[in-house]
Amino acid sequence: MGKRVYPDATELLIAADAGGSNAYRSRVWKFDLQRFTDATGLTVHVCHFPPGTSKWNRIEHSPFSAISQNWRGRPLVTFETVVNLIGATTNACGLRVRARLDMHDKRPYPTGRKVSRAEFESMAISRDACHGEWNYVLSPRSESA
Repeated sequence: MGKRVYPDATELLIAADAGGSNAYRSRVWKFDLQRFTDATGLTVHVCHFPPGTSKWNRIEHSPFSAISQNWRGRPLVTFETVVNLIGATTNACGLRVRARLDMHDKRPYPTGRKVSRAEFESMAISRDACHGEWNYVLSPRSESA
């Protein structure tokens, strides 16, 4: 969706939780973002919410109540059902949620992946001076990397 709406974008900002699969300590998360930057040419700025604070992020959580109300009492038996119910969510304040099924999600999700020290050191990552563990930028690597 983003490429169609912002065809001239050169950078992307991701505000992420501090834990889970996108945890600020996860090498796999950062390495996969590096692969994304290399493939798209986008520079990716990442800002993780400090541990324990994401539950207070109003922007992140504002659609969840409306989504929960929209799918209340309906069996969530397929990916398509979930995506269609999320995508049909609106509220009186003007919230409109857009969603689509990413066909890549139908592939098996590998667990236990590791990123070697050499792979990690090959990344084009720069940490911010203020809490660089939570705030960093990934730049596309040249094709020789």
